[in-house]
Amino acid sequence: MPPEQPCAFQLCLGQVRHKRLRPVRNAFSYGVFYIRVPVHALAHGVPALRWFARNRFNLLAFHDTDHGDGTQPLHAWIVALLARHGVRDADGEVWLQTMPRVLGYLFNPVSFWFCHRADGSLRAVLCDVRNTFGERHLYLLENGGAIGNGALLEAEKSFHVSPFLPLRGGYRFRFMRVQRAGEGERHLACIDYMDRSDQGSHGDGGQPALSTSISGTAQPLTDAAVLRACATHPLLTLGVMARIHWQALRLWCKRAPFFSKPPAPTEELSK
Repeated sequence: MPPEQPCAFQLCLGQVRHKRLRPVRNAFSYGVFYIRVPVHALAHGVPALRWFARNRFNLLAFHDTDHGDGTQPLHAWIVALLARHGVRDADGEVWLQTMPRVLGYLFNPVSFWFCHRADGSLRAVLCDVRNTFGERHLYLLENGGAIGNGALLEAEKSFHVSPFLPLRGGYRFRFMRVQRAGEGERHLACIDYMDRSDQGSHGDGGQPALSTSISGTAQPLTDAAVLRACATHPLLTLGVMARIHWQALRLWCKRAPFFSKPPAPTEELSK
């Protein structure tokens, strides 16, 4: 059951890494911060902070309508979505890992909904993926039971995110949590894109065409933490969009194959 306590947001400082291995090589990394939101606990209120707000303008803000379907409470939306797709035992907290609005602006390439059982075990992960064309697709990752720390999860690719990647193949996901003495909990999400067009050397057992990860160490969301994060990574979400276009230019200059945008998928969710 949802916890009966005030909502305790977390702020995570970390890094994004991309490493493209073929057909052209390209790699980069940059610092980021993101927030983790206990979705069920939202009903019990949010911290009263000067530099962070819910559903209104501030230096950093979390808006419910940026997530879910925009028409119902987030906890009701995620529970109903899981039930429609056969996951009815995620009866614990749901942690939404996402980027906040910065001075009202948001572009969020991917958000993760970590759906737990009442015993704390991870039952499913919902990946909410956005592209620069304003489109969105959901990938539901689950294996029928508890998902172990670092367990391999897979999904077929069905959504266009980059003109330099084809709409084929699939993804391999791994999610890890590590608690170190004297530090906050460290989170790591790894996503490998497997282009299976070359089954001879790069099939299911081969190397990924692209490896990405986002990592961060959680801390309580306080005014001091907000100011430190913004001083370290100013204009976070604008920077994300700028880096996407800069890396696209680099790939174009390296003559990476270009793929025209296909129609958006007819289904909102893939498994």
